[in-house]
Amino acid sequence: MSVESTQQTAADEPISRAELTRSGQFYRPNVDIAEGADELVVFADMPGVRSEDIDIDFKEGLLTIHGKVQLRQPEGTNYLFNEYGLGDFHRTFQVSEQIDAGRINASYKDGVLTLRLPKLERVKPRKIAVQVG
Repeated sequence: MSVESTQQTAADEPISRAELTRSGQFYRPNVDIAEGADELVVFADMPGVRSEDIDIDFKEGLLTIHGKVQLRQPEGTNYLFNEYGLGDFHRTFQVSEQIDAGRINASYKDGVLTLRLPKLERVKPRKIAVQVG
C-alpha cells in the first residue's frame, strides 16, 4: 500500500485525465485482480475501514473506490510508538466496456473489499460446435 498526497499523480493513471484533488492524506490500497470466464474480481486491502464508510462509484468508464478511515484511538492519545498512518483509501480504475456495469457488486470482510465485475454476455468465451457435413 502506498501513501500519496494531493500533490502527487499516481504513475499508473493516464496523464490525459485530470487528477482529482483530495484533501488530507490518503492511501492507494494494494489490489489483486483475477479474471474468470464470466467476471473480473478485484480484491482491495482496506484495513480499518467500516463497511458503511466505503463508497464505490462507476461513472463514464471509471470505477472509483473510496474508504474513509476513522480514528482508531481517542483524540489526543499519547503514542509511545506509532506506525499506522491515518488517512483514507482511494483508487480509480479505467473499466472496459466489456463489463456489465449494472451488475457490479461488492462485499467487505476482514479488511478486504471484493468487487465482482461481470462480463457482458457477448464477450464471454463460448464453445463452438463443429457440425459433421
